[in-house]
Amino acid sequence: MKHRLERVNEVIRRELSDLVSREVLLSSKVLVTIPAVSITPDLRQCHVYVSVIGKREDKIQVITDLENHRTPLQAALAKRVILKYTPHLYFQLDESVERGNRVLKIIQDLDEQQDGNDQG
Repeated sequence: MKHRLERVNEVIRRELSDLVSREVLLSSKVLVTIPAVSITPDLRQCHVYVSVIGKREDKIQVITDLENHRTPLQAALAKRVILKYTPHLYFQLDESVERGNRVLKIIQDLDEQQDGNDQG
C-alpha cells in the first residue's frame, strides 16, 4: 500500500506541475515548482508543497493564486489522474530549497574565508 501511495504522489506531483506551468496564470513572475505532494491514504486530501523563488510577498501571492484556481486544478487533475476520489488540494509553501541555498552560501563563504586565511 505504501508503494502505491508513493506512485500516486509522484503522478499527482508531475501532473500538477504541468497544469500549474501551462494553465495557471500567476500574477507574480517568479519561478514556481512543486517539489512534493503528500496524499492521505484514503486519497481524499492532498498537500501540495510549492517552492517559490522570490520575495516573501511573491510567495504569498502565488499561494493565493493557487488557492483561487483550486477548483479548476482539481477538475483538470481528475481528468488526467483517475482515482476513486478527486483529492482536495491544500497548497503549502515549501521553504526547503531556499534553506538549502542559504546553507550552501554559508559553506561557500566559509570556504572562501578559509582560502583567504591559507594564503595570508
